[in-house]
Amino acid sequence: MTEAIIVDSVTKEFRLRHARSLKDLAVRTLRRQSLAERFNALDNVSLTVQQGEAIALMGLNGSGKSTLLKMISGVMRPDSGSVRVRGRIAGLIDVGAGLHPELTGRENIFLNGAILGMGEAEIRRKFDAIVDFSGVERFLDGQVKFYSSGMFMRLAFSIAAHTEPDVFLIDEVLAVGDPPFRRKCQDRIRELRREGRTMVIVAHDIKMLTELCDRGVMMRGGQVAFDGDVKVAGDMWREDRRARRRGEPAAGRAGEPVGPRG
Repeated sequence: MTEAIIVDSVTKEFRLRHARSLKDLAVRTLRRQSLAERFNALDNVSLTVQQGEAIALMGLNGSGKSTLLKMISGVMRPDSGSVRVRGRIAGLIDVGAGLHPELTGRENIFLNGAILGMGEAEIRRKFDAIVDFSGVERFLDGQVKFYSSGMFMRLAFSIAAHTEPDVFLIDEVLAVGDPPFRRKCQDRIRELRREGRTMVIVAHDIKMLTELCDRGVMMRGGQVAFDGDVKVAGDMWREDRRARRRGEPAAGRAGEPVGPRG
């Protein structure tokens, strides 16, 4: 099989500032406390995704999954290591990402479509299908800053889903919108899968992930803790959530495979 995504020994460091005001700065300085600390959002992460695979990227908040997705999309660059992606990428890393609030829905279809790699002729050819899928035709000539978060997501998803991407990235946006539209999005994802597109999906809806994906990658503390069957990864996520609620550290069960696959 052809490798669609290769993440090789990627590390990403962020700086966490403790002083958020002049008062905090003065107090911490007088007490000789640190003003900031560094932490690795990703710590030597390696991952390979084959063409046509659908990967569920799981982990509690702060585990590094969204940072890893941004590395794959090109929104962020690693401090060390490398990320290589084959083909056209389309993705929804945030609700309404790529939509300009001062432009109308109609204008944003052309703007976001161009950002995602479509030419004007291709956008015009697919325009009616994008509008029909989004269900925002009534508000198409209004500025998107007046759209609800659900309308934002519907338009952004519709544009991205019609770019015919080789690699499709989704981060939590399917949690927005009404149930009928979420089902419509899931049907479109299944259609893209049948066409052989590569999918990487981040969500806290484990039931949806196990239905859409075959492989699960579980993140903990910026590292890959498990890479394998999506149902096992889902069980690990539930265990971590229960442990966090009890105030305990997350830990996998003995015997579970750890680290990147293939």
